[in-house]
Amino acid sequence: MRTGSKMTKKMETRVILTKDDLITQFKDCGLTEGQTIFVHTSLNSLGFVVGGAETLINSLLEIVGVEGTLMMPSQTWKNLDPSTGVHGEVPQEWWTIIRENWPAYDKEITPAIGMGIVAEMFRKWPGVKRTDHPARSIAAVGKHAEYITKEHDLSNIFGENSPIDKLYELDGYVLLIGVGYDKNTSLHLSETRANFPTKRFIDESSGIIKDGKREWVTYTTQAVDDVDFVKLGNEYDKENNIKIHKVGNADVRFMKQKPLIDWAVEWMEKNRV
Repeated sequence: MRTGSKMTKKMETRVILTKDDLITQFKDCGLTEGQTIFVHTSLNSLGFVVGGAETLINSLLEIVGVEGTLMMPSQTWKNLDPSTGVHGEVPQEWWTIIRENWPAYDKEITPAIGMGIVAEMFRKWPGVKRTDHPARSIAAVGKHAEYITKEHDLSNIFGENSPIDKLYELDGYVLLIGVGYDKNTSLHLSETRANFPTKRFIDESSGIIKDGKREWVTYTTQAVDDVDFVKLGNEYDKENNIKIHKVGNADVRFMKQKPLIDWAVEWMEKNRV
């Protein structure tokens, strides 16, 4: 094989990771026993993980131990009104049919949509609890899982007493594995706390089970906007000397959530005009 060929370069960058490798490398990032961590991950970014999502989840659980807690997004955003485009370019004449027939959210059954294979496996993991929100649910396991997931108001998705607000009160952490700030759900808490002129509220609709029957309900909530999250995150990294670690091939950020949220509130109030 010729030196410098694309094939050689590709082979040189391949990484294989066992559970022990993951535990060692995540501990080097600062993960330790007893922490409460909100995890966002791209499994493929790590390289070849022996055992895939199962191994990754097991490694994180072993690190935090019985006194720790893991959280992951388990959102079901297709359970929103078809007029918002969540089903792609379906004909408008289908919208009524979708509204009348889209399955109601069931936290035991409804898959996590677009959250990745790790989040989908995690929401079915033994002992995991999941919030009742039909479109923006969070899953958690460990010491604080029941507290984090027991309430998730339809309208108050990311604000006070939401799962990410409870992570703030627990002085928890955010772990970004191979993903950037655009996937950092915690920043939506900053949106609810910050005062900026473009803040707005919208009506969303979802299928739920109420009194044993499926209903299509509409609720008012703050509109989320992550368009500036990457810019915000880059500035936060620079100003706060956030270290970007490596686990396998993945860029990994591990940070306290509370200072990020407080900093982001000030950033949004200054930059969202």
